[in-house]
Amino acid sequence: METAFVLDLLRQAAALGCMAVRFTGGEPLLRPDLPELYLAARKLGMQVFLFTNARLITPEFVQLLSHYPPGRVVELTVYGMHPESYDAVAGVKGAYHEFGRGVDLLLAYKIPFVVKQAFLSPNKAELEEFEAWAATIPSMDKRPGYLMNFDLSARRDDTEKSRRIEKLRLSPAETVAMLARDPKYVSGMQEFCSKFMRPPGDKIFSCGAGHGTCVDAYGNAQMCLPLRHKDTIYDLHTGTLREALTEFFPRFRERKAETPEYLRRYAVCFLKGLCEQCPSKSWMEHGTLDTPVEYLCEVAHAQARFLGLIGESENSWEVTDGKERGERFAAAKTA
Repeated sequence: METAFVLDLLRQAAALGCMAVRFTGGEPLLRPDLPELYLAARKLGMQVFLFTNARLITPEFVQLLSHYPPGRVVELTVYGMHPESYDAVAGVKGAYHEFGRGVDLLLAYKIPFVVKQAFLSPNKAELEEFEAWAATIPSMDKRPGYLMNFDLSARRDDTEKSRRIEKLRLSPAETVAMLARDPKYVSGMQEFCSKFMRPPGDKIFSCGAGHGTCVDAYGNAQMCLPLRHKDTIYDLHTGTLREALTEFFPRFRERKAETPEYLRRYAVCFLKGLCEQCPSKSWMEHGTLDTPVEYLCEVAHAQARFLGLIGESENSWEVTDGKERGERFAAAKTA
């Protein structure tokens, strides 16, 4: 997208009442015009979420953040705590030192930021070190998050890449162990499940996809960030954000599931508050909008068993008193 095109999209969004925009990627700072886009968004009254690995942060850019604060904390993805681990994940020698320089600039100018980590083989041994360092960051008010249940490659021409990604995924048991390290995990799930513990039914989009929009690097409006199914994207070179949000996306939000396995299992499963199954995940893994992702189902079942929502031999879609179980679980925090 050319600069003028993005600036026009920002003006369109502001006219629709948009109060916040996220610049992400990939790496948004690869765009040399990001300072101009950032400043335009702030002048339009939008708060800015900036997701970056900090390697390309410069004194000039951090001064811009200081003079025109983003309104939201900057979010950094951290690949390792040492040059060996960081550079191994990034695939670039010297990447760790670039990251450190970016962090130092943010700290020097007192720009609020938080951190998360991609949990991978080269940095697994640094977990405690990473969390101890994260706790020293002034704007960190909770434990850092982790990327660990990675989506497969949505390209259909590289099955080997997806096999490599599968090897990086934590097992369901490992996922639960990581989540349970947070002392607030159970109470947090009680609150979350009290709002979202119910079967989704046959409506594919029971999530928030399409209420807002993501725009990819080529000017296509998407219902959510990972969802690039050809039928669900809207070319903003030939239409407007208003048309995408008020005409195009609402049609898809009414779409019903057709895959028999989805209807048999996911449509009646009460673990919606735990499971990451959604149209984008189905598309990433299977190329459809309504094929269940087995890995996500296994992770959700592992969490549900840990939390006492289902027994060891139970399948969640066969449970008939899911609503009552969810209510008991949510109420247990005040019992």
